[in-house]
Amino acid sequence: MNKILIVDDEEKLRSLLSRIVSLEGFAVTQAKDLKSALKMLQKDDFDVLLCDVKLPDGNGVGFVKEVKAIYPLIEVILLTAYGNISDGVKAIKNGAFDYILKGDDNDKIIPLLNQATKKSIQNKNAAVKIRDNNNAPGFNSIIGNSSSLQQAVFLAKKIAATDTTVLLLGETGTGKEIFANAIHSNSKRATYAFVAINCSAFAKDLLESELFGYVTGAFTSAIKEKKGLVEIANGGTLFLDEVGEMNIQLQAKLLRVLENGEFIKLGDTKTSKVNVRIIAATNKDLKKSIEDGSFREDLFYRLNVFTINLPALRNRLEDINALANHFLTVYADKENKTNVQLSDDAIRLLKNYAWNGNIRELRNVMERAVILADNIILPEHLPYEIQNQNNNPANSLSLSSVEKNHIQKVLQYTNGNKTKAAEYLGIGLTTLYRKLEEYSI
Repeated sequence: MNKILIVDDEEKLRSLLSRIVSLEGFAVTQAKDLKSALKMLQKDDFDVLLCDVKLPDGNGVGFVKEVKAIYPLIEVILLTAYGNISDGVKAIKNGAFDYILKGDDNDKIIPLLNQATKKSIQNKNAAVKIRDNNNAPGFNSIIGNSSSLQQAVFLAKKIAATDTTVLLLGETGTGKEIFANAIHSNSKRATYAFVAINCSAFAKDLLESELFGYVTGAFTSAIKEKKGLVEIANGGTLFLDEVGEMNIQLQAKLLRVLENGEFIKLGDTKTSKVNVRIIAATNKDLKKSIEDGSFREDLFYRLNVFTINLPALRNRLEDINALANHFLTVYADKENKTNVQLSDDAIRLLKNYAWNGNIRELRNVMERAVILADNIILPEHLPYEIQNQNNNPANSLSLSSVEKNHIQKVLQYTNGNKTKAAEYLGIGLTTLYRKLEEYSI
């Protein structure tokens, strides 16, 4: 059952809205102000926050930004009796799913809740992936013949048959999860689950419960025991993406799993045992994180048993043609198009581009191009910045180009930490993810 938190200081209105929403099959919790709402968010895993704008202890528009920074997977819908355009724009900029007027909400609220819930579930599914036995792709899913890529593949094949912990290093979008999948599917654990989690997508408390689970009564809404991902991956492989974002207190619990296969569920008093292989990945410099105190040195050395560096796409441009044609085939099939080809001019532009977003950016570019093209993908089917990369520098002064470049610089400054980047940019984390998708970063 999907969980909704309704925040409004008007008790009668809050109760009425709660009744309407609960009759539609949602599990509803109520809060009278922002302070109590934050306490409830810490205790339970909500899908959608339905919040009034004007509250005794603060403003809902600003609260959106605070919530999305801590709980990026929750969608927020704001309700207001006195709507204005500037507040609406700011709310969406802060990461709100929508901003609607009270009085107009009767017809809109349930469809909006369904849409927001669906988005929240998609967020969670993207952050946590569980694949059973033979569903993980092998090394044949890794495309490219460049020497730097083949060196990484060689090392991955060597280590796959062992139980050794692996640390994958590389920029965002270089294919770390694909490598982790391939290592798992070529290991003796291939008949067991491959479980992947993005550590940066969860706040500390939620990440702890996702990883280690909890027992009945561990907190108010823990009405039944929940298995954590460590336990679900027992016998198989646990892939920890963006492990550098994990809270330092939680790192101690992960270290215990690595050292002796033990963990304790939230609210439990006894130790549980697992036999799980850990593959971790990060785009951060963990040695710098050790120096600034945000990453444990002992955990680093447990993870750093066997390191594989994945090359950035700009360092393997000879693979562009093969990758582009692979994505062309995938998306042409999806769009039921036949005989779609890349023109020589389009290939030339693709090979000359910097690809700061790596393979993920190329994939997005090819999906867009396949949709736009009929039979031949021409330069005009490619994004503006790729078409005009060699033209007058004034072209880079467009608003979209300036915004993209600024986001990339901030991400570089934060070593890929999206939560910090969103904070520096003054936008909600969800808004940042939308921008990353929009600009193929």
